[in-house]
Amino acid sequence: MASTSGTSSGSSLLHNSGSKPVMQAVMDRKKRKRMLSNRESARRSRMRKQKKLSDLIAEVNQLKKENSQILTVLSITTRRYSTLEAQNFILKAQLMKLSSELQYFSKMSHNITSNSFSSNMALCDRPHLMESFTSSSNMGYISQLIIASAEDMLYY
Repeated sequence: MASTSGTSSGSSLLHNSGSKPVMQAVMDRKKRKRMLSNRESARRSRMRKQKKLSDLIAEVNQLKKENSQILTVLSITTRRYSTLEAQNFILKAQLMKLSSELQYFSKMSHNITSNSFSSNMALCDRPHLMESFTSSSNMGYISQLIIASAEDMLYY
């Protein structure tokens, strides 16, 4: 038995010594396979990274384009606002002037209608006063007041 076990141990030692190059070859094959797998994985990773970079560059360009469009719209809107603000100022000045004139003419109308018959008759007795009030030259002046431009308002 001792010889059988010695033989078997001896053959096991021979088998181990002969399997070392085989094991080395298997290890080398696994190592090469792992290296190829790692290279392929690194290549896929670089491709994903490059695609992500390209997508980000495209997004940056799109955002720059949108930003430019927004700035253009903002500039146009700002100019329109300034124009409308100036027009609003002019309209307010015209409103104040017209309101003042309306008050004036309302008072005149009230004074004319509220005066006694004798004072109205006094105006009729003095035709030059009545004529000066209702003359077409004065009416032209009144209409000129009403259609005065906003530029004239700036000097009042």
